[in-house]
Amino acid sequence: MERRRFLRNSVVVSGGLILSPNLLSQSWGKRDPKNKLTILHTNDTHSNIDPFPENHSKYPGKGGVARRYEMIQKIRSEEENVLLLDAGDIFQGTPYFNKFGGVLEMKLMSKLGYDVATMGNHDFDGGMDGFVKAKQYANFPFVCSNYDFKNTPIDGHTEEVKIIKKGNVKIGIFGVGVELKGLVPDTKFGETVYLDPIEIANERAEKLKKKGCDLIICLSHLGYEYDSEKVSDRVLAQKTSNIHLIIGGHTHTFLEKPTEEVNANGETVLINQVGWAGIQLGRIDFEFDTRLFSKKDVLVVQ
Repeated sequence: MERRRFLRNSVVVSGGLILSPNLLSQSWGKRDPKNKLTILHTNDTHSNIDPFPENHSKYPGKGGVARRYEMIQKIRSEEENVLLLDAGDIFQGTPYFNKFGGVLEMKLMSKLGYDVATMGNHDFDGGMDGFVKAKQYANFPFVCSNYDFKNTPIDGHTEEVKIIKKGNVKIGIFGVGVELKGLVPDTKFGETVYLDPIEIANERAEKLKKKGCDLIICLSHLGYEYDSEKVSDRVLAQKTSNIHLIIGGHTHTFLEKPTEEVNANGETVLINQVGWAGIQLGRIDFEFDTRLFSKKDVLVVQ
């Protein structure tokens, strides 16, 4: 099996998993758990700490950080290697942000054990100094690859890429964000320079491939798709190489299962996004075949 063809196999996903006790369960037989990776992810949680009220017209009783914590902990008790990621817009949406300026969100995400996050446009709403102040309570890194923060307060507080080892699996992660000009007041992002997300994604993915990463993930806050020529996750997938999975945000898109796109090399890329407000938790399980591990070949199994 050639590298990257694994994405054409069946995928264990609850991309639209409602926060409830009805969890996905798997029996893995004699397979080596060190070769299995469970990816959990969120996006656009927008300071929604509490569940929606029971009388809410669309999401009665859904969401809530406490319930998400219980679900994540249950999955961690069942799986050896779990990676928890967020695709941005952590801030803004409830009085919690107005009161605490993002500090509460960072503390809670640290408690939940997030591994990596990227920034969304609303994460600039408290200004760059506000983000830095809140970030000191985060015990996980932010990857922001196409924002050049030189000459801004954020400089040195984000990373271009992050490599994490889970079991036998080496995972490379980078982040790309939406154009801030016209979306965020100029005073909020200052001298931040926006770099072409397609060009940067290709550079970062190539770099991670050369470092021997078995799985390359892009945390994107570009948006799932648009009617215009604006760069979206689907466009990014089509015009790049070496990315296996794009975890998206910004457009609050609820996907029942990941979208498959064909990249610049004719290989399949998965894209997933799970709405907003912490109503859903995404899950994708990958398993790496020990017999092919030296060749970096990957299998996804059901």
